[in-house]
Amino acid sequence: MWQLIYVMKKYLFLLILIVLPAVLFSQTLRTNQNGNTRNINNQDDNKTVVDNREKPPIEDYKIISVENDTTYVDTTLSIYKDYKYNYLRKDNFELLPFTNVGQPYNQLGYSFQDVSLLPDIGARGKHFPYYEVDDIHYYNVPTPLTELYFKTTFEQGQNVDAFFTTNMTPRLNFSIAYRGLRSLGRYQHILASQGSFRFTINYQTKNNRYDLKTHFVSQDLSNEENGGLSPQANQQYSSGDDEFDDRSVLEVNYEDAETLLLTKRFFLKHHYKVLKGNDSTGNNQLRIGHQLNFTDKEYSFTQETAFAGYGNTYEDTSLRDEVEYQSVANTLYGRYQNNILGDFTFKTRFTDYNYGYRSKLILDDGVIPNRLTGNFLSVGGAYQKRIGGFNLKADAMINLSDEFSGNYIKAKADYKLNENYAVEAGIAVNSRAPNFNFLLFQSDYVNYNWRNTYDNIQSQNISLTLNAKKIANIEADFTQINNYTYFGLRDNIAENTEADSLVTPFQYGENVSYAKYKLKRKFTLGHFSLDNTIMYQQVLNGKDVFRVPDFVTRQALYYDNHFFERNLYLQTGFIFKYFTSYKANAYDPVLAEFFVQNDYELEGFPSLDFIVNAKIRQTRIFFKLENAQFLWNQNTSFSSPIHPSRDFSLRFGLVWNFFL
Repeated sequence: MWQLIYVMKKYLFLLILIVLPAVLFSQTLRTNQNGNTRNINNQDDNKTVVDNREKPPIEDYKIISVENDTTYVDTTLSIYKDYKYNYLRKDNFELLPFTNVGQPYNQLGYSFQDVSLLPDIGARGKHFPYYEVDDIHYYNVPTPLTELYFKTTFEQGQNVDAFFTTNMTPRLNFSIAYRGLRSLGRYQHILASQGSFRFTINYQTKNNRYDLKTHFVSQDLSNEENGGLSPQANQQYSSGDDEFDDRSVLEVNYEDAETLLLTKRFFLKHHYKVLKGNDSTGNNQLRIGHQLNFTDKEYSFTQETAFAGYGNTYEDTSLRDEVEYQSVANTLYGRYQNNILGDFTFKTRFTDYNYGYRSKLILDDGVIPNRLTGNFLSVGGAYQKRIGGFNLKADAMINLSDEFSGNYIKAKADYKLNENYAVEAGIAVNSRAPNFNFLLFQSDYVNYNWRNTYDNIQSQNISLTLNAKKIANIEADFTQINNYTYFGLRDNIAENTEADSLVTPFQYGENVSYAKYKLKRKFTLGHFSLDNTIMYQQVLNGKDVFRVPDFVTRQALYYDNHFFERNLYLQTGFIFKYFTSYKANAYDPVLAEFFVQNDYELEGFPSLDFIVNAKIRQTRIFFKLENAQFLWNQNTSFSSPIHPSRDFSLRFGLVWNFFL
């Protein structure tokens, strides 16, 4: 309990400084009959300044996806906002975090609904905070809009995300944002230092015939790597001895390695309406468009002194593995809209790719090349049609290439019966080559050098979602994968090495079948609510290489109400999460990938968070005791083999919107 008292003394004063002025400020505002506000606390008590400007409705602050789906800014506070109040700004229900912010996440569940035609660089452990094309949004706002996100981290550092957007004209908008993270962490040598810059432009001509969306994203994701706890420290941590409450005294495998992922992307999507259409629905509209995606990625692993656990090396000191990847994809498309026939899109894409290293590796038994380069042509189409309450969408493409063959088909149908009931069904079929780091990898570690030729990974996914507000939201997802490719361990057959086993890529010769069911239901009684999420999973085939926990559950029990003449909205309660035991994947920093292991059973453990959240005008304030169960029980749990889970911590922050 002394931990709680110490931490609360440290942060309580700062929390009061944040909350109290906001509450007082909110009470100085009065609403006139027209719905406008005035400030009654002026320096000159004899003067009253009244702001008679009509404020635009919140619905006018539009958020637009790359596919032109439109929502608007949401300044409300709900339990679902708390779920997303983390470094990823996403609900991390199916993720298990490592000890520090900015580190990888272990998987509690998987989704195979996304499709692609081209392999990526790999290093998937570094891609959790990576902004994909679909993660970037565009805006149209009547007045300038700012959003500030802040959250404390572990030990030294902060997590900030600052965003600003404005319309230069009614048809030209730009936005600029930067997310920064620095967190020292509580263990030796796990500093995370990351930054993400985003810039977007959204433009339409006055006659609404030409539309342009473009963005630039630059990200640097840097992590100090320690390889997890040493064997001795692993035993000391698992013992639960109070002597090791100070995590910095636990020995780690090494303290001289670092991984870095640098990425840049320029994206442009624009179209021109050759035929504008003859009514408000765009009937008989014909548009031609172009899309450009230029992506550049660099991944590096550096280490001062070789670690024996990874096997023999070509260099004993100053190890450096660095790989580069560039792709340029140009897509031309034509779209025809007809109220009776539907929307037809025909598209063709030319892709140029370049992946590799600066030099070849010459071995006694052959040569490992340094580059995989080439280009290929893809063709495809899309269709969309609304029939009564049904909305149908389909998309398909195929690579016309022998070197990297690939194709995908995606289809979705949804039906809305009324405000309380809706159903959605989808299918995703994808065939593509494994990521480049399965095919070609070079390292100063001898074992991490290979050039492989694998069959395409073939996945078939069927999903069904039922949204019934008065019953529950139910999601069912079934996936079958042929030629599943993964990293695993092989027995060490090399001489003169201290490693017991070595990480290497594999392709599974049998099918992997995976079923996932998720149920969501919220119960409310007065000012008390219980929000439930339960996920059940089955690996029907391929349990040797594909592992997930059988059950993952999360319950939030909380109280919410308005205070101070509805100027303050308060939400407080508990969030409980639990997953069952399973053989979780282990993490390899050299590859920045998780790999299958057979020796360690990750014991499922509960986590309990106590939350106090508040909303004052457009400011949402979050105060949380994370992993409060470890106030009474010493933490001996793991997020991955030799990587401990997070300890108890007190964290707080806010999300603040400014409408000028």
